[in-house]
Amino acid sequence: MTNIINYISSAAIPVVIIVIIGYGLKEKIKVFDTFLDGAKEGVEIVFKMFPTLIGIFLAVGALRSSGIIDLIVNLITPLTNLLEIPSQIMPLALLRPISGSASMAVAVDIMQNYGVDTLTGIITSVIMGSTETTFYTIAIYTSAVGIKKTRGILLAALAADIAGMVVSTLICRILS
Repeated sequence: MTNIINYISSAAIPVVIIVIIGYGLKEKIKVFDTFLDGAKEGVEIVFKMFPTLIGIFLAVGALRSSGIIDLIVNLITPLTNLLEIPSQIMPLALLRPISGSASMAVAVDIMQNYGVDTLTGIITSVIMGSTETTFYTIAIYTSAVGIKKTRGILLAALAADIAGMVVSTLICRILS
């Protein structure tokens, strides 16, 4: 069975390319020219988003190295203890909306320190799977289409992230 899956996985991209070329030939579309136009448009979008990306990367670096994350975790620990949310996952909860790579590093660190089969490790895994890098995603999509007013989007997305983290903790506590 795994051989069949490996074969299908290996053949998928070449088959899609052949289908696209075949369709282009049938419809008399200049496939390569269309591809180049799309690539050119993609490069233009990257150049439009580049300042946003630099700003996000700079902000994440500053947050991680300044100690602000630790300060915030220490301030909200009484609330997380009241809600029975492990304080060990709070750095992940704070970084996840900002950066995927930073949150992945924090998640790996949590799992190395507390184990993957512990409640803390399981909650970490569920949070990683049920939340999004909100600021990054909003910045990329809104800058790509030119949206300037993101306050409503941001509030809704952060509310969804908080709900994802709280529900992840509750479900993991119930099922463990």
